Amino acid sequence: MKTNKLITLALSFMALIAVTSCVENDDYSVPQTQGSEENAGLNSLLAKIQSGEVELQTMTQVKANFVQYEATQFETEIAVKGYVSSSDQTGNFYKEFFIQDSPTDPTQTLKVVLNQSDTYNQFNKGREVYIYLKDLYIGETNTGDDVVTIGGKFDTFDNDVLEMTSNQIPNHLFRSSTTETLVPVELNLSDVSEAHIGMFVKLMDVQFPASLENKPYVDPTDDYDSQRAIESCSDSSTFTLESSTFASFKNLVIPTDGKGSISGIVNKTYDGYDLIINLNTTDDVVMDGLRCDPLFQDSFSAGNLDKWTPYSVTGTQEWYYNTFGNPNDSATMSGFSGGAQTNEDWLISLPIDLSSVPSAFLTFQTVKRYNGNDIEVFYATDYAGGDPNTDGTWVALPATLDTNSGSWSSWTDSGVLDVSAAAGGNLFIAIKYTSDSSSAATWEVDNVKITAE
Repeated sequence: MKTNKLITLALSFMALIAVTSCVENDDYSVPQTQGSEENAGLNSLLAKIQSGEVELQTMTQVKANFVQYEATQFETEIAVKGYVSSSDQTGNFYKEFFIQDSPTDPTQTLKVVLNQSDTYNQFNKGREVYIYLKDLYIGETNTGDDVVTIGGKFDTFDNDVLEMTSNQIPNHLFRSSTTETLVPVELNLSDVSEAHIGMFVKLMDVQFPASLENKPYVDPTDDYDSQRAIESCSDSSTFTLESSTFASFKNLVIPTDGKGSISGIVNKTYDGYDLIINLNTTDDVVMDGLRCDPLFQDSFSAGNLDKWTPYSVTGTQEWYYNTFGNPNDSATMSGFSGGAQTNEDWLISLPIDLSSVPSAFLTFQTVKRYNGNDIEVFYATDYAGGDPNTDGTWVALPATLDTNSGSWSSWTDSGVLDVSAAAGGNLFIAIKYTSDSSSAATWEVDNVKITAE
């Protein structure tokens, strides 16, 4: 994680000595040297909960105290229970762990920051943990990232929540004798949202891009974190795997020889802008299926429309390459120039060879801004390069399009569109844009993909 920016090798070594000196083994049993004290603390808290002196709240109740950009201190006698979802055993997390409210089908999570390394020795994945919250703080470790965090202090300069001190930990963090097996929440890439931050999830039907072949999880030129792309095999979605340069698996080669699933913790980048997934261990990367490489793919990252032919029927505006997209780059069309203009413009793919496949499917993503006509999507097998109104037999496709004209971030999956009728020959995909003098929407199209079963 980006908190690794604060680490030096000397401090890491000192922290390791401090933790191993109070933990006798890695079997997750209560260490004999502090077992009585630790059990006494938990038993005391449970007794207070039972008597009503301390209220055991749900994570939803606890998170109601969260105020963005602020660190708020708990002043009442409350506690919360959860199950550890992350593990720092491989070094991919540092002085933090996440808890979720249930081992199966969780709905809420919290992040915990503490001045303790190798927390997996005490707060292992699946461990039931109680947190006595009075006098602790709730907020963010990076102001504005919206990752709800429990800590021991706060930074008076920017209101960031800071780690629980070594003196606070034994008075506020208690593990029970229960360790549950967490069942990951199964998600398609397009389903991942901020509601999943901190949860142990399994990203289904995914693969790493072939361009990552023979590359390690962590780029040796990166100082703190490396990001690696993940592709969906079920739609046009992409996601990001982020790994710390301090992770023990940093030099392992990414498996690009198949597709499968990736389990880990949904999190945010250091700047708080983007969702990512962090691994607990590379054992949670299972690529046991055949790759789903597309017959055609364009994320427009080449910085051009070279795989397409823009054809303007009416109007002076045309389809163009745009540096904005999902996450970057797109094909864009707008009929607005000093006002709404009348336009009819087609974006037609170069021929896509389907001669060797029995079936094929189209997916893409769109975002719409401002009022105006929806785009239309077609396919043909006989286009020769002329005016598409008279050249080619175009068949309309029932694509799902963005309907939120007030946002640039409402990217919408088209759905899986069957173009198997073109199998055995060439396929042409066309996107038709129209506008008039009263309204001209802006449309961005990205992550176009043709796959075969």
